Amino acid sequence: MNLYHKKQRWKIILVLVAIVLVVFSLWFSNNVVTKVKEKEKDRVSQWADAIRRKADLVNLTNSAFHQIRENESKNVQLWALSMGEVNKDLEDYSYVLEMLKYSSSGALPMIITNLDGKIENTHNLEYFDSLFYKEFGGYNRSKKWLDSMVRVKVNDTLNYCIREWPKTHQPIELDLFRGDKQTVYYYDSKKLSDLSENKDSLFNAFTDELVKNKDLVPVLFIDKLSRDLIASNMDGISDSISKSDLNIKIKKLAALNDSIQINLGADRKGVIYFEHSEELLILKYFPIVQFVIIGLFILIGYLVFSTFRKAEQDQVWVGMAKETAHQLGTPISSLMAWIQLLEAQGIEDSTITEMNKDIERLNTVTNRFSKIGSKAILDEENIVSIIADTVDYLKLRISSKIELGFYAEQPEILTSVNKSLMEWVVENIVKNAVDAMEGKGKITVNLKQIGNEIVLDITDTGKGIAPGKLKTVFQPGFTTKARGWGLGLSLVKRIVEEFHQGKITVHKSELNIGTTFRVVLNAK
Repeated sequence: MNLYHKKQRWKIILVLVAIVLVVFSLWFSNNVVTKVKEKEKDRVSQWADAIRRKADLVNLTNSAFHQIRENESKNVQLWALSMGEVNKDLEDYSYVLEMLKYSSSGALPMIITNLDGKIENTHNLEYFDSLFYKEFGGYNRSKKWLDSMVRVKVNDTLNYCIREWPKTHQPIELDLFRGDKQTVYYYDSKKLSDLSENKDSLFNAFTDELVKNKDLVPVLFIDKLSRDLIASNMDGISDSISKSDLNIKIKKLAALNDSIQINLGADRKGVIYFEHSEELLILKYFPIVQFVIIGLFILIGYLVFSTFRKAEQDQVWVGMAKETAHQLGTPISSLMAWIQLLEAQGIEDSTITEMNKDIERLNTVTNRFSKIGSKAILDEENIVSIIADTVDYLKLRISSKIELGFYAEQPEILTSVNKSLMEWVVENIVKNAVDAMEGKGKITVNLKQIGNEIVLDITDTGKGIAPGKLKTVFQPGFTTKARGWGLGLSLVKRIVEEFHQGKITVHKSELNIGTTFRVVLNAK
């Protein structure tokens, strides 16, 4: 009955089932991640297409803005030219007046000054008055005060316009009658100013669509030529980011996904780099985290149940051992009585002696079983004599075809040991060696002291142990015998390591050559 092999078979089956389940789960989750990844890429592409259309709209608005500004500038020049013609002696002024009417229809704001820079006239600046009357209207003052404040404010504003308008609009020199000259300062019309505001808001919406879009995956939008940042909704990315840090981020994103290019018009191109959302990363690694958590839970559960199972096994061992010792007591007592009866009948002394040895051996076995589960009492003993007596006893009870020899480097080695249990250790290992050699071969028992350690080697010339089984020979249930229970070596390990604080290992083993078991104890 090989319980160990059956247990190993079930372990392998369960591991294979677990691997299949893990592979299937990872495959399924990977498919889900791939589909979500494709959808996120589609979302970026759709957003890029919307940005592309907005860019077209911005370009169209810019084109219209520049065209209107150019027309307005021409109208001002035409108006100035017409004003010059009015001051000339002409027979018919109808054409000039028509040109003045046409050129002034754009209602451009104008400020006219003389050669000394004094304001002579203004056109289309009425909204200044209404604006400032509204500003000062909240004060509870007289109309005279209000008019004076508006005039001061308007004069300051006009002087500001005279300084600022030439930065974007070239003033026009106006020739008047008899060589007098004036300077005309002008700016964009109300219609063009409104268009400029709409253009700016449209451009701001162009980038806000990216920065404020919380549903979009993390995106980095840059100018392809200058490599400057246009907009981004990524954490830690702002207008203040350095060029080197921006390039590092671009390289990382380029390695993750293919970029998307957008034509922004006017020979300007943009490039969109993106990474997948945090939710996708969580979804990608969630199965692994889940398996780790489940694995830890199973491991903790296994350790807890193993501890309880080992405790139950120990109780069964102790109960079985004590019950065995109790059951052996009655027949041993009976056998002792029969031996006394045989002595009285004059049976040969050599026969009685051998029977007494077996009775003594049965008492030793009973004593061993009675000590299982109890704290072993260790006495200072000469371990050389203990092992020598055990070997001598076994020589008479194993096959004559097996050579059993004992060798010790010195006649006395003292250590703390339980004599009965240590005899059991040697007996179990030797009997296993006998079974491994199938009744023919050589067993050598070597004992020596190395420093503070006592080393006991038991070597046989049997069939050896396969390398894959070396770590399991001391586990309960492991056996190579058809009718074995696999408890002998497990019991030996318990006696050596738990009772004597020593160590037992398979020192070496080769198939068809033999095996050496090594027991190491602490010297006195």
